[in-house]
Amino acid sequence: MSETTNKIRIGVGGWTFEPWRANFFPTGWPHARELAYASRKLTAIEVNGTCYSSQKPATFAKWRDETPDDFMFSLKASRFATNRRVLAEAGESIERFVNQGIAELAHKLGPIVWQFAPTKRFEPDDFEAFLKLLPEKVAGLPLRPVLDVRHDSFKTPDYLALARRYRAATVFTDSDDYPSFADVTGGFVYARLMRTDAAQPDGCPPQFLAPLAACAHVWRDGAEPAGLPRIEPAPAPAAARDVFLYFISGAKEKAPAAAMALIKALG
Repeated sequence: MSETTNKIRIGVGGWTFEPWRANFFPTGWPHARELAYASRKLTAIEVNGTCYSSQKPATFAKWRDETPDDFMFSLKASRFATNRRVLAEAGESIERFVNQGIAELAHKLGPIVWQFAPTKRFEPDDFEAFLKLLPEKVAGLPLRPVLDVRHDSFKTPDYLALARRYRAATVFTDSDDYPSFADVTGGFVYARLMRTDAAQPDGCPPQFLAPLAACAHVWRDGAEPAGLPRIEPAPAPAAARDVFLYFISGAKEKAPAAAMALIKALG
């Protein structure tokens, strides 16, 4: 197989978490330089703060300039766009989020996570109306939507078909608390792993890392791993794709250790 230019990116949620100052950042490391440190140990970060409040363009530019050239940020979209009864009415909130200055991240702008409430059911017409509102670009940069759906009503071929029609990826959530299905619906794979264990030095058992690294390689190379929960049978292999894997929730204090251990397992 020829070498692919598609990337497997591994990270955590955010970079300002007080327990990490005791087990991830060096003792006495300046708080203002935590992103600079984290971005040199990980290859991506999912930003949660953008879900709750807008940022200034200068803030996105600062994040861009503090991180290595091949680093990437995933951004959680505004909750005002997704946590509403009628998604078709989200246009103004979507526009405000997209145009707040995220283009300052330039080539470091990764997927945009549109996370829906656990109580939000799949209503095909309203959900399609929402997908139609998502812009394809901002300031010439392509936008890559990923849908974090958290109600069992989304576990249907109708949802998969709709997401694929609008080229939107779907979060694969490794958790018992939310619907978990690994059907690929977009041009990249996005996984949020929620099982880190405080009792494990690396946040997860050593025997967990090699199979997870193998899954990441299979996803990257265009196929879909066996043994994961699905709605439909796996299709034939497709083109190579980017993969984003984030250690989120669980024993969050162990998330950086798990991410670094997986990066090592990937070689």
